[in-house]
Amino acid sequence: MQYNPQMQCANCPPPSEPAPSIWVRRFAGLLPPGGNALDLACGGGRHARLLAATGRRVLAVDRDAGALAGLAACPGIDVLQADLETGGWPLAGRRFAGIVVTNYLHRPLFPHLVAALEAGGVLIYETFMLGNERFGRPSNPAFLLRPGELLEAFGAALQVVAFEQGEVAQPKPAAVQRLCAVKGTAPARLP
Repeated sequence: MQYNPQMQCANCPPPSEPAPSIWVRRFAGLLPPGGNALDLACGGGRHARLLAATGRRVLAVDRDAGALAGLAACPGIDVLQADLETGGWPLAGRRFAGIVVTNYLHRPLFPHLVAALEAGGVLIYETFMLGNERFGRPSNPAFLLRPGELLEAFGAALQVVAFEQGEVAQPKPAAVQRLCAVKGTAPARLP
């Protein structure tokens, strides 16, 4: 999916975060048309804005009320303030055509993400892995994936479309792991 900074409504304040992730842009087109999407731990909502601009209804979830406030006026985006690391899963019974998670890791959520995907739904996940401590934060091993961890976590339950891990230079030097997977059969034509 080609990113265009103008792909946002007039009611939405300009995002304070960088452009949407190249990985998310690459695979966002796999989400079933018109399906609902979840941007988990959305921060300022760069991915929620991207998905909403393509006509999808997006639920943006974060614990930071200030970050969510900037999304409240955006058509197509609903917000939910929730601390994903305390209490129960706040989305029990909800299903999504697509789930996007970037720069966030809380391993107990992995089974919830699989359960929250509807048949044919797409999970796009990108976060930091071991080795990132050389580049700055996060540097705590509890917040860094082990090599191949996303494959281990989702490979048995979902059809992996693409997986990458290693060092990247853009948008800033980091060690990352990326996965795109589908619940059910992977599409014949990939981006």
